[in-house]
Amino acid sequence: MGLSDWIATLGVTLLLVAFALNVTKKISATNKWYLLLNVIGAGLAGISSYMIGFWPFVILESVWVIASLIPLLKK
Repeated sequence: MGLSDWIATLGVTLLLVAFALNVTKKISATNKWYLLLNVIGAGLAGISSYMIGFWPFVILESVWVIASLIPLLKK
């Protein structure tokens, strides 16, 4: 596995942890930890996508970061 694969794996893992915690009602979608996991996870996934030149996911993950960062900064 290359560096982009490791970065993507970490990012996706963080996103899935946030998702699992949310659907099991351990944390809400407005919880700062949920938002932070999404910002970091999507950021890493976006960086990995950029590294391999997969632009649709660069755009997706960038929007995901912004969508999670806005409410996080309001807290």
